[in-house]
Amino acid sequence: MKRSFLFILFLLLLSGRVTSAPFTIYVATNGNDGWSGTLPAPASNDMDGPVRNASAALIAARKFRQNADQAASGVSIVFRGGRHELSEPLVLLPEDSGASSANPFTLASYPGERPIISGGRALRGWAPVPGKPGLWQLEIPRVREGKWYFRTLFVNGHRAQRARTPNSGFYRIQGGSPQDKPVKIHFTPGDIKKEWAEDGDVELIAYLAWADLRMQIRAVDEQGRVATLSGTARPSNQESNAQYYIENAPDGLDQPGEWYLNKRTGIVTYWAKPGEDMKAAEVIAPELEDLLIMRGDFAAKHSVHDVVIRGLTFSHTDWSLSPQGYADTQAAVATRGDFLAEGAVDCRIEGCSFTGLAGYALELGRGCQRIQVVGNEMSDLGGGGIRIGEAGKRTEPFEENNSHTITDNHIHHGGLIYPPAIGIFVLQSGTNRIAHNHIHDLYYTAISLGWNWGYQETPCCENIVEFNHLHDIGQGRLSDMGAVYTLGIQRGTIIRNNLIHDVDSFTYGGWGLYTDEGSSNILLENNVVYHCKSAGFHQHYGRDNIVRNNIFAFNREVQIMRTRAEDHSSFIFTNNIVLFDTGGLLGSNWSNDHYVMERNVYWDTRLEGVDKWKFADGNWDQWHSRGHDTNSIIADPNFVNGQKFDFRLKAESPALKLGFKPIELGTVGVRAERDR
Repeated sequence: MKRSFLFILFLLLLSGRVTSAPFTIYVATNGNDGWSGTLPAPASNDMDGPVRNASAALIAARKFRQNADQAASGVSIVFRGGRHELSEPLVLLPEDSGASSANPFTLASYPGERPIISGGRALRGWAPVPGKPGLWQLEIPRVREGKWYFRTLFVNGHRAQRARTPNSGFYRIQGGSPQDKPVKIHFTPGDIKKEWAEDGDVELIAYLAWADLRMQIRAVDEQGRVATLSGTARPSNQESNAQYYIENAPDGLDQPGEWYLNKRTGIVTYWAKPGEDMKAAEVIAPELEDLLIMRGDFAAKHSVHDVVIRGLTFSHTDWSLSPQGYADTQAAVATRGDFLAEGAVDCRIEGCSFTGLAGYALELGRGCQRIQVVGNEMSDLGGGGIRIGEAGKRTEPFEENNSHTITDNHIHHGGLIYPPAIGIFVLQSGTNRIAHNHIHDLYYTAISLGWNWGYQETPCCENIVEFNHLHDIGQGRLSDMGAVYTLGIQRGTIIRNNLIHDVDSFTYGGWGLYTDEGSSNILLENNVVYHCKSAGFHQHYGRDNIVRNNIFAFNREVQIMRTRAEDHSSFIFTNNIVLFDTGGLLGSNWSNDHYVMERNVYWDTRLEGVDKWKFADGNWDQWHSRGHDTNSIIADPNFVNGQKFDFRLKAESPALKLGFKPIELGTVGVRAERDR
């Protein structure tokens, strides 16, 4: 008879196991929850070995530390390779905290192996559809019985495309942004079919300014070319002739790599790609929406602390949709993290992979303080990467969010379900350091700071954003966005030494550095910003910001924008280099002169004479007479090779003579592990 793992623990305690040494419990896909978990592999007699489930390991860890002699010991739960399927999210409570930073509670991978913490279920038993080459089907009784419905499917490690129409690109809403209640979409003949409304589960996804909506099609007037959707749009999100597409139409399953699930029959159909053998393929359908939760006790003010999560892969989560669908908001703020921490302090998440997820990968929410998130990769995300803080302000110290270290993470290819989601999203949280991250291929903003519109004090202050590489942001999907975006008063916040390029919006607002409503008291220095659609720097409105010693190059429409004239000083723009070959220099509103422009170098490669330059509504002399750029120059800055984005300055550069300091970009982005 196999021995109970609790009995093994009892024997270990009686034998006087070392009280200070870390206690290690192993979890393996070939384990057994009746074993002790103290061995990394099954014993030769098959009488002991690793446990099978993470929940069993957690129970064993708690039992071990109930003994007073073991309370100060560190505990490690070590996962062997393979996919560890969770039946419910793994929850860490204050009792699971480490004894100290030197003796933490650790969840880690076995050396040299990459275990996957999965919220999905394997789908087996696929059969070819007779007479339809490439199509395979599987009947799932739980779906037919209404006990399970999934909106995501992974085939051989890749997210498969839910049946989409059109297969690439977008349809366009005809005319203005829909504001009817419920939403009515005016469409081009043939784009939307009447039978889709009869099906009941066909979804329309539209991109509206800085957000999106996803709703079911409820009625279609083919003659009037109007489709009625299941919910109501947000008045703030308006976009004329907006992009949209259809998902989950039965006849949308029309090319390899797509799939469709019929909830009434419980049959899932997949069109295999060339070379895919569905009898041997690994097909995962997610069932969970959360994988790991760290939950402090707010009533007793006991935190989860000194926990280390290292080397694990978190994957396979899903998302849900109400009968009304949803109209999204800025930054997909209603979308939570699939790894959620609340009331957690002094913890570390390092070397993990977050992939194939539906929401934000990681959320440091209410009451989180001093969390280190270092060296992780986050990709193939329905939402964004890291979400920090809450929308509301907290005044109780235990509930406040602050002082995190977010460095050397690679965050990319997100917003696949919630396109407004952000790479690193900081709400009401201050004194964070966000550095050396590589963020790219998102549909909205890379790094966002603040959640206050207008001039009100905020805990979002003294944040440092430095040495990040941010590129391919927006990609023409949404509007009114930037690579680095700020809101509200942010005393002591510094944005420096970041490399930003290729920021592209659908219509207006593809900016590199974007100080939006009320952004104040921010220092933006030593950044290199190029190839942005609308401008390298744009301030909507704010006060007393300093923009100095930056390079803005080859931005398309204009180089610098200021939208609102106010009674106070907007910003000081000094010691910058502005190089361009398309568009104009200054865009939008440069009235009232409540700003400082000084000691800058401007160069338009198309213009030779100063007399051809335009500054706002006047020429160079008129600009000077208004008190601006009296010590600035129009001259070639003499980069080593600006056309190839080598922005090092030659020794004879006139910018150096004006006091411009060379920008250090050698360590931008993710560093080698030894340098972190």
